[in-house]
Amino acid sequence: MARSDKSEKVKTEKKDSSRLTRFGVSIPDNLIHAFDSYIAEREYGSRSEAIRDLIREKLIEQEWERETKDKPVVGTITYVFDHHKRDLVESILDIQHDFPETVIVSQHVHLDHHNCLEVAIVKGRPSTLRGLAYKLKALKGVKHCNFTMTTTGSELS
Repeated sequence: MARSDKSEKVKTEKKDSSRLTRFGVSIPDNLIHAFDSYIAEREYGSRSEAIRDLIREKLIEQEWERETKDKPVVGTITYVFDHHKRDLVESILDIQHDFPETVIVSQHVHLDHHNCLEVAIVKGRPSTLRGLAYKLKALKGVKHCNFTMTTTGSELS
């Protein structure tokens, strides 16, 4: 059965800068339940308010990254991984060694028998740092990876 054109259309209200666009999103039950808990913990009035804030956050992050693309920034790449995964530690070290001017230092912590946490402090162009984070995140056995950037402070008074 073909989907109705109506279900694919986006409804727009008003014509000024405060106009709202309605759209549908398909989300697995477990994800929407987790999102509803997120909303409740932060006391949002609706899912729409929470989604708007998350979108703004990512757009601001993207704008800041564009503005700083040629300027050095500092950051952390934090990841949790299973150190028993074959060749994973060696792969992590190989990647870090591929970025000798970028990885300033890394700290390795044993969380339990199988899991380790590592934090790499990095400095360089945003695209280089993000690329490094993507390489680490893509390794089989890395369970979670988070990249955070901030200014070097050199242009702040």
